[in-house]
Amino acid sequence: MLAGDLATAWAISDAVLDARDPATRDDPRLPYHLRWVWDGRPVDGRQVLVRCYHGLGDTLQFCRFLPALRRRAAAVTLEVQPALAPLLAGLADRVVPFDLRVPLPPAECDIEIMELAHALRLPPDQPAPALAVPAPGPSGIGLCWQAGEWNRTRSVSLEAVLQALPAGLRLVSLQRGPAASEAVSGRFINPHDADENVLRTASLILGATLVITVDTMVAHLAGVLGRPGLVLLPHAADWRWMRGKRCAWYPSLRLLRQARPGDWQAPLASLRDALAAGLPPLA
Repeated sequence: MLAGDLATAWAISDAVLDARDPATRDDPRLPYHLRWVWDGRPVDGRQVLVRCYHGLGDTLQFCRFLPALRRRAAAVTLEVQPALAPLLAGLADRVVPFDLRVPLPPAECDIEIMELAHALRLPPDQPAPALAVPAPGPSGIGLCWQAGEWNRTRSVSLEAVLQALPAGLRLVSLQRGPAASEAVSGRFINPHDADENVLRTASLILGATLVITVDTMVAHLAGVLGRPGLVLLPHAADWRWMRGKRCAWYPSLRLLRQARPGDWQAPLASLRDALAAGLPPLA
């Protein structure tokens, strides 16, 4: 998948699936993100339950395959993270917020959303899914600088990003979590904005002239919405960002990568150059 060699990826995935013990499928002893769900049976003509066991960004990345699944399955139920349920409301016959305490019972065919590409044998360049998007928010440059605490190598200091930006830009904070308090008045039009509602974040992204973000949910949301963006990536970036300055998953995003682990100098220099070349930097 990193190299874009889908045929080899499917072959490897088939071999892994064949070697699995069926008794370990959706094993409740494992954390949700370590479980496998799909048993390899065709989805065609079946009642399919799509479970979302990973992060918000993972669900956003793979929701593009839901329309194709609906065309082949008898019916599709999407058990999705509650934060994303309003945004993805139109992508399945039934959308149910995922309750960790009381997950839905198995259906005729269960599959985890990140298994859809393998099951359907489809490439990333699917038509953009019809999300239930809100009205665009205020115009400006959207900024997100901190990823989740579980992988701090993805985060960059707000100060370093601000130093790379020209003076006088109208900035919109897209930051979620505690770091949102770092967005001070005078630089951001929505200072200290701690609202984590995904629909509101989508509204801000839709209104932004450009999104500048690290590898976190905001990057996936900007990409799935087709908004122009610059993604600051660590040296050992996740497989989904593939190689080079673009990836097939999100054509509207340009990728700025670290040259050395932990060194943001190169991507921030690329950020300065991109902004100097004009907005949005799509070349």
